[in-house]
Amino acid sequence: MSAHAESHDHHDHDHHDDEVVSHSTLGGYLLGFFLAVVLTAIPFWLVMGKVVPDTRTLSVILLAFAAIQIVVHMIYFLHMDTKSQGGWNMLALIFTLVLVVITLSGSIWVMFHMNANMMPGMSHDMSQQVKNLP
Repeated sequence: MSAHAESHDHHDHDHHDDEVVSHSTLGGYLLGFFLAVVLTAIPFWLVMGKVVPDTRTLSVILLAFAAIQIVVHMIYFLHMDTKSQGGWNMLALIFTLVLVVITLSGSIWVMFHMNANMMPGMSHDMSQQVKNLP
């Protein structure tokens, strides 16, 4: 290869790295901070002001705000996008989310069905009788 071709290849490689690395500005950090504050203040107000009386509905709303805040932090402060590290960061995130969903849903499924799969004849009344044995 000629010296010109080698320098051209090296220049293309450097230019490609510049596109992959995302650089944030002060405005980006301030926007992320503002969104994080708002996404914290609204749930705080919902809980402290007892705006939503039903606890299940409130829990779902709080979980939604928490998920949105996680996304805001990943984008504005961790600089995660589909281009960072050649897409490997996003692939690792998706893999982690799949594992968390499998673990949580499996745990909830086991706990929910645990009562139905208990030994026959075991009930609350029987456990009281066992405690009263000499």
